[in-house]
Amino acid sequence: MRDRKLNRPWIVIIILSSLAAFFLVEATNQHSKQMTIRQKLTRTIYPLLMQAGRLFGANAHRKSNPLGVDPSRSIYSLKVKMNNGSELDLSTLRGKKILLVNTASACGYTPQYDELQKLYEDYPGRLVILGFPSNDFGEQEKGNDEEIAQFCQLNFGVSFPLASKSRVTKSSEQNSVFEWLSHKEENGWNDQAPVWNFSKYLVNEEGLLTNYFDPGVSPLAPAVRTAIEMPDTKPVTN
Repeated sequence: MRDRKLNRPWIVIIILSSLAAFFLVEATNQHSKQMTIRQKLTRTIYPLLMQAGRLFGANAHRKSNPLGVDPSRSIYSLKVKMNNGSELDLSTLRGKKILLVNTASACGYTPQYDELQKLYEDYPGRLVILGFPSNDFGEQEKGNDEEIAQFCQLNFGVSFPLASKSRVTKSSEQNSVFEWLSHKEENGWNDQAPVWNFSKYLVNEEGLLTNYFDPGVSPLAPAVRTAIEMPDTKPVTN
């Protein structure tokens, strides 16, 4: 009986802590629609995740193309199957910067959809953002194309184009765009495949891959903006 009494305070603390966490998640996500508890939780912890990246460099690696190396194969030769079933010929994006991002709906970095949308709106006609939903990391994108599009539009107001769900990691089934992005034999210099959801690749107006940013680098980070605003083919190196 004595042991049970001693354990009761801990049970009460655990219950109260769980309730507090639940109400914090609900309060933070009061305007979220059709989100699972897991998705609401990831939205709540996102600021902490990004702060950890800034303090400890977690998932905050960056790479650039300092010599402006030309690709051996043009990215404009590729086509993308889109979320709505249509096909996007990347040659139609010539003359614009393109930010290509592998995405997921139940990841700690999922709130970057908000930041990507903001970035997209900040550079109208100058920057195209292409999201590539994938279930490659932690099975954090289990929905189909229709569910993904609805989730992104309802909760983050996403208006930039989304590709059909695909594989982005190196494999025989890798999306052809990410094959180009992660093999230096094709893009000229970079072998870095996505390390997790929301890895980012920037292609300039001439079809050169200029920059890679880890998931821990915010789409609104100064380095990303500087890379987008570069007027020539020389990438950002800082």
